[in-house]
Amino acid sequence: MTHPLLDVLLAGGRRADRLTHAAEIPARDGESAPWPHWADPALVAGYRSLGVDQPWRHQVEAAEAAWSGRHVALATSTGSGKSLAFWLPALTSVRADTAATVLDAGRIESTLGRGSVLYICPTKALAADQLAGVQRVVDASGARDLRVATCDGDTGFEERCWVQDHADAVLTNPDFLHFSLLPNHRRWARLLRSLRYVIVDEGHAYRGVFGAHVALVLRRLTRLAAHYAPAGSRPPTVVVASATTAEPATTAGRLAGVPAEEIAVVADDASPAGARTFALWEPPVRPGWDAAPVEGDLDPDDGPRRSATAETADLLADLVVHGARSLAFTRSRRGAETVATVTREHLRQVDPSLATRVAAYRGGYLPEERRALEEALRGGELRALATTNALELGVDISGLDAVLIAGWPGTRMSVWQQAGRAGRAGADGLVAFVAREDPLDTYLVRHPEALLDAPLEATVFDPTNPYVLAPHLCAAAAELPVRTEDLPSFGRPADVRSVLEVLVARGALRRRTSGWYWTHAQGAAGLTDLRGTGEAPVRVVESETGRVLGTVDAGSADGQVHDGAVYVHQGETYVVEHLDLDDHVALVQRRGVDHGTWSRDVTSILIANQQEHVPGGGPAEELPATTRRSWGPVDWGVGPVEVTSQVVGYQRRRLPDLQVLGTESLDLPERTLQTTAVWWSVPAEVLDAAGLDAARVPGALHAAEHASIGMLPLLATCDRWDLGGVSTDMHVDTGRATVFVYDAYPGGAGFAERGYDVGATWLRATRDAIAGCACADGCPACVQSPKCGSFNEPLDKAGAVALLDALLAHAPG
Repeated sequence: MTHPLLDVLLAGGRRADRLTHAAEIPARDGESAPWPHWADPALVAGYRSLGVDQPWRHQVEAAEAAWSGRHVALATSTGSGKSLAFWLPALTSVRADTAATVLDAGRIESTLGRGSVLYICPTKALAADQLAGVQRVVDASGARDLRVATCDGDTGFEERCWVQDHADAVLTNPDFLHFSLLPNHRRWARLLRSLRYVIVDEGHAYRGVFGAHVALVLRRLTRLAAHYAPAGSRPPTVVVASATTAEPATTAGRLAGVPAEEIAVVADDASPAGARTFALWEPPVRPGWDAAPVEGDLDPDDGPRRSATAETADLLADLVVHGARSLAFTRSRRGAETVATVTREHLRQVDPSLATRVAAYRGGYLPEERRALEEALRGGELRALATTNALELGVDISGLDAVLIAGWPGTRMSVWQQAGRAGRAGADGLVAFVAREDPLDTYLVRHPEALLDAPLEATVFDPTNPYVLAPHLCAAAAELPVRTEDLPSFGRPADVRSVLEVLVARGALRRRTSGWYWTHAQGAAGLTDLRGTGEAPVRVVESETGRVLGTVDAGSADGQVHDGAVYVHQGETYVVEHLDLDDHVALVQRRGVDHGTWSRDVTSILIANQQEHVPGGGPAEELPATTRRSWGPVDWGVGPVEVTSQVVGYQRRRLPDLQVLGTESLDLPERTLQTTAVWWSVPAEVLDAAGLDAARVPGALHAAEHASIGMLPLLATCDRWDLGGVSTDMHVDTGRATVFVYDAYPGGAGFAERGYDVGATWLRATRDAIAGCACADGCPACVQSPKCGSFNEPLDKAGAVALLDALLAHAPG
């Protein structure tokens, strides 16, 4: 039986042609288990007073394993109560351990010293939410001796000192560990000396380069904990809590730095779940779609179908009118603001009071603003939020009726994590995936089995990436000299040693017989940013008042908050007066404008360590750090590249019809990225076989590049925004027409290598996605890209199909 809210979306049948598939996910009964015999009676009483008469079976299994000292991978669904599974043993341990703790100054702590707990999650919002939940348990149990606190970049000096001296459980994030706690470990000696549990929440969020950084932060943490621990004490137990994922033991082991066989896996979810209706939704073709977009269609993708942004705003407004509490997940900050703005506009026409019950939620908001929005949704003051994936993580917002997912969020894991917000606490829920005009989205709504029946991805990250490992070895050496016995914790000792030798040669470290030393006056944590940008975020400041509106990542600031850019915050428009890259500040002025801005950039790419070879003159020469193969005349390669990009201008486009009002030039610096790319290059005879003359080659290559970037996430654990691309009819290093697809992270993240491994499957899917699109000349559902820096020019859809057919004629198998 379908959820009644699906009828709301269908609007009495008027939208029936937009529903491509509806699946019913049946309800699941819960299976409880007795409380563990070792559980602290006061904590058990506290949980019972909060309505937990007995825990679910998977909670007990995970808690028992952690209590016994085994590292745990807890991989169950959203809303399955993972928090109880790790807090029960952790807090019981704190109350049970009464060993005295001697501090550095030689004094004994005024209260009985005991074990401590460190809880780590990706966001400050989730840490604050967990603190509220744990405090409810503590208050209900009467265990007022338990001292639990958050500590992050927003924590004031005096409060931080109190946490260092007194807190039993500290809730924080990887960034604070990296930049503050670990470099100042002597101040945190009490916590490190008595560390019993390290809880890593939302483990599936640590993928790609971010995951590699976090894995190395955890290795540095456990090294310092071992340094301070009394002789003979047991290392801290690591619990990695994650959404349901493939290979949870491998992921947890790689994060914790221990073999996968040492991980106890708890993945059989015993919590109750309501039935869910999962709808796949494709926005309609515009009447006369080559004309101006329909009213409210604020998405820049001007294709044959209505944008997912505008469609989601309509659906969200209908849900709000019918009293449903809902979330709409979008792909970008701009998308979240746009959905919220257009939804409010629709609601004002029905009931002006309803418009005040919808808001946007995204990264870059100030902490107090985020927390106020979360509380307003919990309490019912807000009926709907349009959000980025900032609310995908485990902030406890229960009782939601519906979730809209506007565009593929990058992985199946993310889809199910977002979908899990609907119908939490055993209630029924509705989920609708609204396809963007994107090759992958279009494919998924027409092939539901690829989304609903395919296995989940494994979380992929590589802590041995030398671009990631090198700065963490410097940070580790700045904390304590790196000894030979430390090398295995950072990777294969021979590989770690080779990176250390490079750091010594460059003067970053000094080698002594006793180990490797950091000898510089300044700390080493600033050498890297865990989020992969390497630079401080840019603050967006209202020039008249000095009010900080939010932040923008350094890597995207040139394109988002350049001089003249339009910046949207909670439906209000601001125009950037000046972007100061030195001070990391964008000054903006509030101004009502009828246009948006889209930046233009130019990008070039060079193959690193390139040696001369003759294209087509026999097998491609093996190059250092580069792997190559041939499909007859077609050459494939994967290896290190240097990508240089520069934002050179922007367009002003009127809203909502997106008519170009003007083009302005910008003078911004070049940015260089050392990363990994996969590429294929074709000689003139293949282009001739495809029927492409010199005038058509650039458009055919460009279209094939866009579509291949859009399809790689089907085969790799990535998102198209994790990738970049360059195509050229004559590349200086290959001497041929070449398409590059590269990882958009320093050193690479493994996605390009995956594309190389599955090249034939990848290009066949790309070819079919382009050829199967009903448009005549190319659209966002096949060859246009929402992130193209040259405004999707030139593009040749038919030429791309012909080119890919010519390539695949030489493919193996």
